[in-house]
Amino acid sequence: MLNTIKGFVSSGELLKGGFGIELESLRIDKDGILSSKEHPDVFGDKLENPYITTDFSESQVEMITPVMKTSKEVFDALNVLYDIVSLEIGKEYLWPESMPSIIGENINIAKYSSNKKGNEARSYREGLAKKYGVKKQLISGIHYNFSFNETVIKKLYEKREDKNVSYRDFKDSIYLKVTRNYLRYRWFIVYLLGASPIIHESYEKDDLNKINKINCDIYGDKEAISYRNSKLGYKNSTNLYADYDSVRGYIESLDSFVYNNYISNYKEFYSQIRLKAKDNSNIKESLLKDGINYLEIRSIDINPLERVGISLNDLKFVHLFTLFLLNEEENSYKLWQEEALKNQLDISILGLADVNLLRNGESISKRQWAHYILEKMSIINSDFNLNLDEIIEEKKEMVNDYRKTYAYKIKDEVSKQGFMNFNLNLSKKYKKEAYNNRFRLQGFEDLELSTQILMKEAIKRGIKTTVVDRNDNFISLERGGKKEYVKQATKTSKDSYITVLIMENKVVTKKVLAENNIKVPNGKEFTNIEEAKLNIDDFIGKPSVIKPKSTNFGLGISIFPDGASKNDLHEGLKLAFNNDNTVLVEEFIKGKEYRFLVIDDKVCGILHRVPANCIGDGKKSIRELIDIKNQSSLRGKGYKKPLEKIALDDNAKLFLKQRGLDFDYIPKKDEVVYLRENSNISTGGDSIDYTDLIPEKFKEIAIKAARAAKAKICGVDMMLEDYKSEDSPYAIIEINFNPAIHIHSYPYKGTERNIAKEVLKLLNLI
Repeated sequence: MLNTIKGFVSSGELLKGGFGIELESLRIDKDGILSSKEHPDVFGDKLENPYITTDFSESQVEMITPVMKTSKEVFDALNVLYDIVSLEIGKEYLWPESMPSIIGENINIAKYSSNKKGNEARSYREGLAKKYGVKKQLISGIHYNFSFNETVIKKLYEKREDKNVSYRDFKDSIYLKVTRNYLRYRWFIVYLLGASPIIHESYEKDDLNKINKINCDIYGDKEAISYRNSKLGYKNSTNLYADYDSVRGYIESLDSFVYNNYISNYKEFYSQIRLKAKDNSNIKESLLKDGINYLEIRSIDINPLERVGISLNDLKFVHLFTLFLLNEEENSYKLWQEEALKNQLDISILGLADVNLLRNGESISKRQWAHYILEKMSIINSDFNLNLDEIIEEKKEMVNDYRKTYAYKIKDEVSKQGFMNFNLNLSKKYKKEAYNNRFRLQGFEDLELSTQILMKEAIKRGIKTTVVDRNDNFISLERGGKKEYVKQATKTSKDSYITVLIMENKVVTKKVLAENNIKVPNGKEFTNIEEAKLNIDDFIGKPSVIKPKSTNFGLGISIFPDGASKNDLHEGLKLAFNNDNTVLVEEFIKGKEYRFLVIDDKVCGILHRVPANCIGDGKKSIRELIDIKNQSSLRGKGYKKPLEKIALDDNAKLFLKQRGLDFDYIPKKDEVVYLRENSNISTGGDSIDYTDLIPEKFKEIAIKAARAAKAKICGVDMMLEDYKSEDSPYAIIEINFNPAIHIHSYPYKGTERNIAKEVLKLLNLI
């Protein structure tokens, strides 16, 4: 089939589509025992959060990615959800296997709101528990949802042989063919991605009696690959074979299963692949009306060797496999479904041996058939320049040597570490990695860090999050029909345009604050450098600050706490005018600068920002010390990391010159050398949290300043001589209309503050 569009479709078009992943995972305690705690409240209503919910039990978390266009994007989205869940379950961990951990006495079936939808969800799970047993319901896996790129389907439609078939029927026929072929070839996915070769002794006793005991607490057979996909896994009580020749035939077969009491509803029909509709809450009518929207592959085990249960390469491989299924011609052998089930069950239990399978009623070796499939996939890869050669070679190695399979590697590690140690060590490792990624939204690292943090908090709480313009850090947040647009995390609909203009203009800011009896520094305003030079003599030798009128992020600011010469003042003016047409020269206020973050009349965080600096070791120069400090994983450029890299620029050069130093100076051991007076994080400063240490008096002043500017979100920069004393002199030197939240969320030292939550509260989204 794909040959008809060779030369008419690009590799990019073929590799794109609609991709979504559902990852189930059990919450466990430090000993690997299934959690008895309820689903964390922070995730909200289980039936309303589109990203994080539960499956059967309270302890079984289900992470659901949005539909993404590429395998890489959906892999990134899954990593984001894993990190969020891992950090929000407190001291618990996520079990990294498909087969359950240590199952305790009580298994809490998921609880829901006491409405019709919630009651139906609860009742359905209670029925499953009674019919199949609660322990079987704890088996977890990865569900891979996909649809082909619509452009590819349309090009195939243009090349169709039957010119009378409608586009809708043609599209259905494609997905039905893939479904039938997936069922035929699913044994291959079980072999390559199977990763559940061991069962803990706390599982169903009747099932454990059918296999060998490995040691005191685990069971498993030597050749087993996937107990989840075996007879010991979860399946319907009776083998059910649906009609996959047409959508209507599929619906009628499911109706007959329900009518004959094999299943209670469509959801209970357990198949290795499912037809999915545009509206899955009303799947029968939606399939008949709209046709097949996408397919759901359900054979994939959670791979404990991968943090999120599956690698990016495996996701790409599965996509290539679906292209093979689309392209592969079918055989008319009538008992193909029964044969396919037997192959699945045989591979699950005997996959690590040289087992023979059945193909259209005839015996064929596993290896021979696998090489046939991989060769067909290689042709597709080559014909369409998909550049997946290395992935195909990796799978060939797994076929040729069973020791390369995930199942064998897991067994090998268990033999060395023990079953519980192996899994717990991985769980703890992955949780630590999640913590290290806590300020990062994988896949969106090009966005400002503050935007990433806000998006992550919104996703956690089930708020639909969409990037509207990546270059502008413009996003939309939506819940319950309410949509809010946010730019750069703190530019929202809650602040008016005039409020922004007030805060942008430092002269206007000072006047507004002074009118409200809030102390601000005295100074002068200049509109050209020549005028400034003629009128700056009053500041010679006096503590002073020169700064652009409307710039932000500390750009172009020169601070002279001990006074400055006329030449140095002129140099400061030059730097300031390079950043604005109007420049302010003000008195320098003694003390230290603190950033008060005010959101909706509340001080949510206070930071003292330490200017860019280095600490000497008596051997390295300032230049070398800064280079080493900039290598920290916490430092980046453009607000992508919690701290900014330190720049050895003209400002730093001038600051050091005033102290008789340069970049090649070698500081003594433990000598602290500052590179500028300006303490902005954007210029390489370090952030220290003081929220709980500053007296309430100054918090009220900061709130009063925000109210004066009618600002709902702002950063109030206040100078304090003694932060501990309510009697300390103070002055507000600036109000910032677009304060970065990441510096409060992840300070260099001190308590991390959940500022994103406060923004969402302001927007009435939580």
